[in-house]
Amino acid sequence: MNRKTIIGIFIAVFIGVFIYFSFSQITPEEIENAPEWMPLHVAMEQAAAHDRLLMIDIFEVGCRFCRQMDREVYPAPTIRAILDRGFYPVKVNGHSDNYLNFNGEEMTERQFASRMGVTAYPFIVVMDADGNVIDRRRGYQDVVGFARFLNSAAEKKSES
Repeated sequence: MNRKTIIGIFIAVFIGVFIYFSFSQITPEEIENAPEWMPLHVAMEQAAAHDRLLMIDIFEVGCRFCRQMDREVYPAPTIRAILDRGFYPVKVNGHSDNYLNFNGEEMTERQFASRMGVTAYPFIVVMDADGNVIDRRRGYQDVVGFARFLNSAAEKKSES
């Protein structure tokens, strides 16, 4: 083999390995103990039937802190216990043009995020089955802070 062939094979192998590892990094991993996310209209129906609240995570694709919430906060046993006990979890992509149904009105997820007052991601909204916002938070929250937020929202609901 001549030198050009060896260098060509080496470059091809390098590019192949690079492409393999690049694609393996972007494929989503299934997160154990993640909440069972529901579409908004289904969650609103279930919340009305079972007297629960909705916890809506408005996220952005590519948001580092949104991914961190998905990996570290939502699967935490404390958060899962609180969510399973009194909330229906919903995920909404704040930049998507997919349609959703909110209180009988069809709108894009982007329009819904705008209506909720999203200014940064992640943005968490807690609302009742009628679509009344009980509380909202912007930005990343750790497990303890998020548990306090959810419990506070549940208390506000029980007071009203």
